[in-house]
Amino acid sequence: MLAETRRRLLLDRIARQGFATLEELVKAVGVSESTVRRDLEALDLAGSVKRTHGGAVFSGEVRSMPALEDRQHAATAEKQAIGRATAALLEEGDTVLLDGGTTTYEVARALVGRSVQVVTNSLPIAQLLASSPQTDLILIGGYVYPRTGVALGPLAIATMQGIRVRKAILGARGIVTDGIYNSNLLLVETERQMMACGQEVIITADHTKFGRLALARLCGLADVQRLVVDAGLPDEFRPILEAAGVEIHIAPSQAGPTNGKAESVRSDA
Repeated sequence: MLAETRRRLLLDRIARQGFATLEELVKAVGVSESTVRRDLEALDLAGSVKRTHGGAVFSGEVRSMPALEDRQHAATAEKQAIGRATAALLEEGDTVLLDGGTTTYEVARALVGRSVQVVTNSLPIAQLLASSPQTDLILIGGYVYPRTGVALGPLAIATMQGIRVRKAILGARGIVTDGIYNSNLLLVETERQMMACGQEVIITADHTKFGRLALARLCGLADVQRLVVDAGLPDEFRPILEAAGVEIHIAPSQAGPTNGKAESVRSDA
């Protein structure tokens, strides 16, 4: 196999997964470990991947995982409402794990000045909350994914294995009848550990995420305790979510007499 062809295969696999170990790359192209290392060095120099201990992370343009600033202008009002409604579910003194993303960023914005303990793998969220003296902040380390400022991968997962929080709050890129989906496999692996840290898992997602499929499946609907969404939630998803035991919270369009608290929708079953 020509070196150029082999490197394209390696790059395609790393891009598809977000991260790949050296061992699986060797198996994928059927050459020696030293050859794959040289290929990764070449791809690293070209700026296509970033070599890490034991593998490589994709660092090029990822359409499935756009930059934070590229997503902040989509459904802005809805995300802000969801952020306020999610923050209203937290009690003073709560410990919460916040995933990185534009909707969870709005949750963090609503928590500024609140007496809570926040664990996060998001540099933008950490920067926001670092200025809030009432908030105890714990930043999870690891490989920082390009353009998103989110720490992912084995180091982040290892750090979280000793952490327990009352609520784990995550975003989503797609929600369909068989579960929650997100942008790439490396992100999903990290988020699964986040879910394992929480006594309760809360998904925050605006209505545009429903019926949309993303690259990697995070979990089934039954693995989620609460979902906070705006009033645009498609009607056909209500019975599906309720049948899975998910408590739905509909975020009001703007903070008012309810202090931003969401309407809770429960199944009578």
